[in-house]
Amino acid sequence: MVSGKGDVLMKKINIAIAFMLLISLVYSPVHADEVKEVYLTFDDGPSHNTPQVLDILDKYNVKATFFVTGENARYQSYIRTAYLKGHAIGAHSYTHKYSIYQSEETYFEDLGNIEKIIKEQTGRTSKLIRFPGGSSNTISRHYSQGIMAKVAQVVEKKGYKYYDWNVSSNDATGRSVNPARIIESSKSRLPRVCVLMHDTATKTTTVQALPAIIEYYQANGYTFKTLEHTDFVSHQRINN
Repeated sequence: MVSGKGDVLMKKINIAIAFMLLISLVYSPVHADEVKEVYLTFDDGPSHNTPQVLDILDKYNVKATFFVTGENARYQSYIRTAYLKGHAIGAHSYTHKYSIYQSEETYFEDLGNIEKIIKEQTGRTSKLIRFPGGSSNTISRHYSQGIMAKVAQVVEKKGYKYYDWNVSSNDATGRSVNPARIIESSKSRLPRVCVLMHDTATKTTTVQALPAIIEYYQANGYTFKTLEHTDFVSHQRINN
């Protein structure tokens, strides 16, 4: 008789446990390590390669973020083209000369110049920034000690968001890097991946590698996003 009551009690306990497990599965929040997002970013454009990059992104229905420069005047209309296609436009630098790091004044003068071009091409301002060399660059030490820490703080006070990357395609390590190397360097299993690539006249192998990079992340279940529509910010350690 006691055994029968014990069996009934155990059944009730097991049912309760099963119910609680079911509830936890249904209502448990999505953890950060379950997020799979990839942000493709292109620095230094626009260039004569930009239309090819945009065509590939269109083919795969993928949006990216372009951190643009200002000295390629004949290609500036591609900024408008990218924007109208739904890509995010951020400010990289007007000149991409590291001498902009001589002072806060020289940095913001350069930033203001590229902002004007972005406004002319898109009709709006952008609050997305990528520093030339990234926030961790050390070449800025040749121009001003501590300048990166200063400008990083000031841009945020002014309402900008600056973005580095956590995966580099390594397409800037040479003039014409092998596409296979670019593809392998761009692969990651991080939950949120921000890939650095470049859009310049010499980066034809980056264009060649782009389809395989997209296909890799699609095959691994990643969602493609722009840095304009995310709470994710990739910052590196500031070294100056």
